[in-house]
Amino acid sequence: MTKTEMITEKYNKYVMPTYTRDGIAFVKGKGIKMRDAEGKEYLDFFPGWAVSGIGHCHPKVVSAIRKQAGELIHVSNNYYNELQASLAEKIISHAFPGKVFFANSGAEANECAIKLARKYGSRTKRYEIITMEKSFHGRTMAMITATGQDKVKHGFEPLLEGFKTVSFNDLSAVKNALTEKTVAIMLEPIQGEGGINMAEESYLEGLRRLCDEKDMLLIFDEVQTAMGRTGEMFCYKNYGIQPDIMTLAKSLGGGVPIGATVASTKIADTLTAGAHASTFGGSPIVSAAALATFQAIEEDSLLDNAKNMGEYLKKKLIGLKKEFPFIKEVRGMGLMLGVELSVDGKKIFNECVKRGLLINCTQGNILRIMPPLIVKKSDINKAVSIIKESMVTMQA
Repeated sequence: MTKTEMITEKYNKYVMPTYTRDGIAFVKGKGIKMRDAEGKEYLDFFPGWAVSGIGHCHPKVVSAIRKQAGELIHVSNNYYNELQASLAEKIISHAFPGKVFFANSGAEANECAIKLARKYGSRTKRYEIITMEKSFHGRTMAMITATGQDKVKHGFEPLLEGFKTVSFNDLSAVKNALTEKTVAIMLEPIQGEGGINMAEESYLEGLRRLCDEKDMLLIFDEVQTAMGRTGEMFCYKNYGIQPDIMTLAKSLGGGVPIGATVASTKIADTLTAGAHASTFGGSPIVSAAALATFQAIEEDSLLDNAKNMGEYLKKKLIGLKKEFPFIKEVRGMGLMLGVELSVDGKKIFNECVKRGLLINCTQGNILRIMPPLIVKKSDINKAVSIIKESMVTMQA
């Protein structure tokens, strides 16, 4: 029995079957590469669902975690935590004036955003929130209700009331859904799991105006798009449209679990003592890791690299379109790209994995390609070559 088979056997016996696993057990990651239990090496162009956004085991993050683990791992949020305060300051310095609440995941950050919006609306008895079709906001009960995909909701009814889902990039649909109870509009500026669907600038401008006119809150779920993924620290900066609330997670911790809800100054004090909490949120060790992640992005010019390498990768992927007629579109921003196909994308995904390239297939026919911000041209050339080989196999 191989090591992978032994690990798989334990999973089958002791771990709930809530994931579709691809039969690989990874034991080591460094930079843009991963190694499995049998010693095979992979080029990772979808690092931990974008969690390892600056690469696996980045030296700055590893050093920060090691240092902090020897000093203080956890402290109750009933006390002050210098690193948490410094991290909040760092986030605000890159975002907009306001304050931060720390949690452990994107779903929790989004839960806080919903609670904040409802609390804000309670003074005028407003609680409804409009979300978008093909969105994804997490797996809690509130977040599967907010998510605009029926597949995540089956079997969990009755769902939480107060959410309406409308077409993405359709301002009139939002306007038609408004009632006297609407308090917020929530969306991803680029839908990740939904298929790398990009919000149009005029659409976001219209949403911003609508919220200003009706005293509603605009919530951007940047769990996947933040921390340099699109070439800016936060995706909203590409559009010049500032939200009232922004949620973060995934790449924020450089590999460790952390979530954050950023609220603008006018609403930052809406949730007062006792209104919300998180036992582990913003602990010293995850705050140290997140600060090191910011340091790496800033000192290593990773925003510029994301822009430059994103353009290079997109050009290479568009080049494949000339050879393979089943490629319908290549879209995205920075290092968050999608290749929409007219055929089953899972087959190409599987071929890529066999050849040592990790990507993602979402919605059945969209290849999601999101390498870490440290990616180089040589990595891209190798990855695109593997994708091409996999597509040739698809045609055979």
